[in-house]
Amino acid sequence: MYLSVVNQVSNELSQNEEHCFDARGCNWGYKSMLSLDEIYDKDGGFLVDGDLKIVAEVDVLEVIGKLDVPDEMGEESESVNMLEEDDVAESNGLPEVSVNESTDVNGFQVLPSQIETMSRIFERHPDFASKFRPKNEHLRTAYINVLLSLIKTLCQSTEELSNDDLTDAYASLAYLTDAGLTLDWLKEKLEEMSERKEKQEAGERRMKEIEEELKDLKQKCSNLEAELEKEKADVSVARAPLSLDDVV
Repeated sequence: MYLSVVNQVSNELSQNEEHCFDARGCNWGYKSMLSLDEIYDKDGGFLVDGDLKIVAEVDVLEVIGKLDVPDEMGEESESVNMLEEDDVAESNGLPEVSVNESTDVNGFQVLPSQIETMSRIFERHPDFASKFRPKNEHLRTAYINVLLSLIKTLCQSTEELSNDDLTDAYASLAYLTDAGLTLDWLKEKLEEMSERKEKQEAGERRMKEIEEELKDLKQKCSNLEAELEKEKADVSVARAPLSLDDVV
């Protein structure tokens, strides 16, 4: 996907931000595009009469499952869909599964793979969505996807978790709480992960310092051992008695 902001004065686009989304990606946006100073600049051309125009270009590289095609697209689209479905069925011999199949969990539409996590959230925090404001189904689903992505991020080890990930996580948490979700429990876990990340980095720095100190000490020990062997040899010579030939 390519995302850019329109300069409404020059009709030029800001620098495109490109990202590839796939089944392995758990992030949900861009870290940065334009600074707020650039957007609010009166002569910048991006914000005009309170309107900001964003252009999104999406390239679909591969479709897995069934396409949702509106009825108004006509019989031609339906024929294409039938051909595609036949090809899929012939190629893998598996029953068709719709990519849009979802299940209701306490008023939220989630995918089958998300049911266990959502059920556990409601079991342990039954009132977390009691003040959630959005009523649109698609918008509610989008918020929940952000929440599940955030939880997935926090399930990573501190070695896998970068500081940028933590920054994005705090931004996601603010985005969700602004919508009315009660996530004090998640905030505590995020703060805990931040502390653990700091301890990990501090520990790694101290380990490196100790390794350098140990390396220096080992070198000093090696030098002292060599000096000791030399002194032993000198003492051994000094202890030896003189022979008759040495004296007379």
